Amino acid sequence: MNTHDFTVPTADGSSRPLRDYAGRVLLVVNTASECGLTPQYAGLEELYRRHRDRGMEVLGFPCNQFGADEPGSDEEIQAFCSAAFDVTFPVFAKVDVNGPDAHPLWRYLRAADPGEWHPEEGLDAHVARVRPQAVGTDEVKWNFTKILVARDGEVIRRYEPTVVPEELTADLEAALA
Repeated sequence: MNTHDFTVPTADGSSRPLRDYAGRVLLVVNTASECGLTPQYAGLEELYRRHRDRGMEVLGFPCNQFGADEPGSDEEIQAFCSAAFDVTFPVFAKVDVNGPDAHPLWRYLRAADPGEWHPEEGLDAHVARVRPQAVGTDEVKWNFTKILVARDGEVIRRYEPTVVPEELTADLEAALA
């Protein structure tokens, strides 16, 4: 099993099999419109525009599990992404990434790479205070966790929320080579 084996809900109420992205490098991200990290949309869009012709896709998955930072409907989220950040990469339907209702894709991604989390630093210290149950688990810790997936659908690496899109350039270049 790998990333290509999943089907995900789209913002228009249909679904899309991720096998449609086979042969492309994926950056899968849980997103939110009202988070302090929301400006990362701009960096994600920049990466997408710079690398899409070489076979890279950013796949955004809005999630409202962290500080209620994504309260809008799928339609409102699409409008926000377009108006605020001119997002052209796919932003799917809102999903849960943790807990009993977590989308199966996210359960798989979390298990494939539980992440490198350092709760003594910056945002991570804040998350440790507000979500102590997440410490020592594979749970997504906050909005804008990023997961890099190879062309064959295998997970390469998970990046915690404080890793900004610009810091992924070297790993993206290697995956695209």
